[in-house]
Amino acid sequence: MSNRRQRPESGALLRLREKIDALDRRIVALLNERAELTIEVGHEKVALGRRAIRDAEREREVLLRVSIANEGPMPQADLIAIYRRLIAASRALEAREREKLLTGGHDPAEPPGA
Repeated sequence: MSNRRQRPESGALLRLREKIDALDRRIVALLNERAELTIEVGHEKVALGRRAIRDAEREREVLLRVSIANEGPMPQADLIAIYRRLIAASRALEAREREKLLTGGHDPAEPPGA
């Protein structure tokens, strides 16, 4: 049990936090939708015989479009940092999916029988 005292919260604060919680759920759904598309991109690259997972030019384009779309108040540097991490996670997902394709559907990161 925490020794911090519960501070009273206003109705307005509770409503704002509920909106943030709802928005977080939408963001998670969108991130997972993006991840599914990343997997599809990886499959298409394999079908086309492309070996490289990283496409530096495409990453630059994404970061540029995100920068242009940002109207604030999120600081540009913070948004770019978030997107760099998102791109890195997408590359890792694509790499794991490619490994699964090459090993007949088994994810080498999962223990056998999982």
